[in-house]
Amino acid sequence: MGRKTAALAIIAISFFGLQTLAAADTQTAKDITEQFKAAGLAIDKLQVYEIGGVVLIRGYAKDSLAAAAAGAYAQTLGYKRVANLVTTFEPPDDLVIERLAERELTVHRSLDGCRFHVDSRQGVLHINGSVQYELQKDVAIQLLRNIDGVREVRSTLVRF
Repeated sequence: MGRKTAALAIIAISFFGLQTLAAADTQTAKDITEQFKAAGLAIDKLQVYEIGGVVLIRGYAKDSLAAAAAGAYAQTLGYKRVANLVTTFEPPDDLVIERLAERELTVHRSLDGCRFHVDSRQGVLHINGSVQYELQKDVAIQLLRNIDGVREVRSTLVRF
């Protein structure tokens, strides 16, 4: 019985000792996003946090130069350790999106008899025209949302 008690005591000391150590190591995150936004960085959905002297940068940039500018700005503020997780993306090809949208709308049998006009600007697809039934609006919008490169679908479809 003495061995079990000693073993439990060692486990308890280890457990509580590790918890205390873990609590001492946890750092609170400081949101410094506004400071980076004020610098005029060209990054969408920018989020910047400082945790224990390390700056964590997240967001989306159109090119690698804009992403690198965020890391360089952090270093000018005196931060030596920077985790730059900014993702770069290619801007959508609006002409390709429009052609794919037109094709999807003409091929789908449930949309026969409808008239559509589509226009894409930076991945935002605008659709207008006329449909015979309300359900056809939903079908058309859902088809367009599934096209690669489409960020959003805006509709001004009307029933004739």
